[in-house]
Amino acid sequence: MYIRLIKPSLDLLSALIALVLFSPLFIIVLILLIFNNNGKPFFFQERPGKKGKIFKVIKFKTMTDKKDSNGNLLPDAKRLTPVGKFVRKTSLDELPQLLNVLKGDMSLVGPRPLLPEYLSLYNEVQKKRHDVKPGITGWAQVNGRNAITWNKKFELDVWYVNNISIILDIKILLKTILKVVQSEGINGVNAVTTEKYTGNN
Repeated sequence: MYIRLIKPSLDLLSALIALVLFSPLFIIVLILLIFNNNGKPFFFQERPGKKGKIFKVIKFKTMTDKKDSNGNLLPDAKRLTPVGKFVRKTSLDELPQLLNVLKGDMSLVGPRPLLPEYLSLYNEVQKKRHDVKPGITGWAQVNGRNAITWNKKFELDVWYVNNISIILDIKILLKTILKVVQSEGINGVNAVTTEKYTGNN
């Protein structure tokens, strides 16, 4: 009942309210990134949603497209601008995903949508993370985010799928607010962004 009816309705209502409340902040960040990223404030990328269905996730663009003399993108740390660093630190880069929630591609709470190239690398248990819609925040995000291993993230994702409830979702949302304030687990252990998943080898 909660998963099929109540959760989707709460997602839509909450996303609408959040967009209205955060619209001034949304506009300010949008303007800053327009000037900071040569007129490209948004970052679009294909991600697998529920049952692996591909959709385009939208985020604020925190890194430039600067390349080296050979035409290759510079390392993430060199492309992350001061404005982008602030936007990432405060998790404001996730704000546009409220539009994905309104479209029905995402939920407020659920396993984070990862790269399509990872789909073939999951084992049978890890694949269960796609039994539900991906979320803006999730159980793995409030229990380490980018500072924990991939296998631990998937373990937490599957645990969430098996234990979804309104109480758990509220708990995750409250812990998310606390994590954002504390700026915990945003970066990988030795990198600005998390390292790519390469499988269970």
